[in-house]
Amino acid sequence: MTGRIGFTRRAALLSFMLLACVMAAFPILWMVATAFKSPDEALQTPPVWIPGSPTADAFSNVGDVIDIPRSFLNSALIAGLTTTGILLTSLLAGYVFAKYRFRGKNVLFAVLISTMFLPPIVTLIPLFRIVTQMGLDASLAGVIVPNLANAFGIFLMRQFIAGVPDELIEAARLDGASELRIVFRIIAPNVLPALAALAMFAFVYHWNSYLWPLTVLQGNESASPIVISLARLLTYTGSAANTPQVMAGATLAVLPPLILFVILQRFFVNTMSRSGMTG
Repeated sequence: MTGRIGFTRRAALLSFMLLACVMAAFPILWMVATAFKSPDEALQTPPVWIPGSPTADAFSNVGDVIDIPRSFLNSALIAGLTTTGILLTSLLAGYVFAKYRFRGKNVLFAVLISTMFLPPIVTLIPLFRIVTQMGLDASLAGVIVPNLANAFGIFLMRQFIAGVPDELIEAARLDGASELRIVFRIIAPNVLPALAALAMFAFVYHWNSYLWPLTVLQGNESASPIVISLARLLTYTGSAANTPQVMAGATLAVLPPLILFVILQRFFVNTMSRSGMTG
């Protein structure tokens, strides 16, 4: 009887997990399937779940509305440079907060963490005023520079670096290693899973960022990332008959962060399981 109850519980849990996975993956599967439908199939009621005669015409038509290579390049520059800056500043600041002792450290760290709870819309206007006064508006630099440091990244690095043995750092100092060399030759390899997870977080977030680039890049359509270009695609193809074209553009846009997640997902799981255990 006990074995039967245990089997029933496991089956129920497995069914629930399967249902949750299907619900999470359904929008992506529907998007990809619709991208390969003909306009008639996309408008058909009841809906066609699997295209009868798959066609890639929608993908070729996307390029007639938006400049795909330029949009992807802009997104890659924004997400790539921002992610690099976040990794660098988070690693250095996290090292200082984890291994240095100085007056007011805890207060400064508390203030830093408190910024994580501010909604982005609260800082949008002040940050835009600063970018404008610096002459960086309507440029990719204006999108990138304000995001080169991240409170969550510093917090995450501090948690993991705190678990690196002090003996390793002291031994390196006795050997004459500089602080930067200690950070990049000793600390970084020991927190590589956290760095990989942070890179995934930062890249996906800034690849999909919409409001801040839209605010900064007003009047400079050539600098638009793929997310803003997709909004333009939706406007230009407002007819329901162009739904496959819109879905094709969305499918192309989601591929880079999806591929990155598949590559780094094991680091993500490992980091999330350990992030609350150190510090």
